[in-house]
Amino acid sequence: MVRARTMYKMNEIFAKMPATVAAQLFAHLAEKEPNLLKATVTTLCEQHKIRPVFFERKPRTERYAWIRDGLGRSRNANVAAHILQIWLVGAHSKLLCDFLDGLGISHDEHGTIEELPAAPEKAKIAEVITDLVTKHDPGVVAVYLHAFQATDENGWSTLEELLGEDDRLKLG
Repeated sequence: MVRARTMYKMNEIFAKMPATVAAQLFAHLAEKEPNLLKATVTTLCEQHKIRPVFFERKPRTERYAWIRDGLGRSRNANVAAHILQIWLVGAHSKLLCDFLDGLGISHDEHGTIEELPAAPEKAKIAEVITDLVTKHDPGVVAVYLHAFQATDENGWSTLEELLGEDDRLKLG
């Protein structure tokens, strides 16, 4: 039996994230980080050789889908990583803290850590994930856990297994 690859790159997380989660992300950026969103749109427009005015005329849902598609491309992996980090820390620090607290990992008030500790046991991570999906939007939880896994080159094998097995955590 061949197991599906679950450790995505940051741009692949964008490409596979649910449209509703992407809409939350871009709405957050529009409200809290408008300069970052504008710079991202400008970069994407330059890549596609279109003027931003044409982008701005599209309905919001089309604009968000277009940005998501652009950030889903490999050449935008660094921008995708930066935007995911800004959004998760800015809009979902409670989720980040709940995950790390559940695993007994020390962190700052925003749910960020300096160095990835050794992988917790799979059963413990599964228990924490069940708690997270009852307290937070399951789509956001899935995006966060995939992004968490992608921040380290090797990630946690135990989390990798759960991302591949747990239907609540699947992207795409």
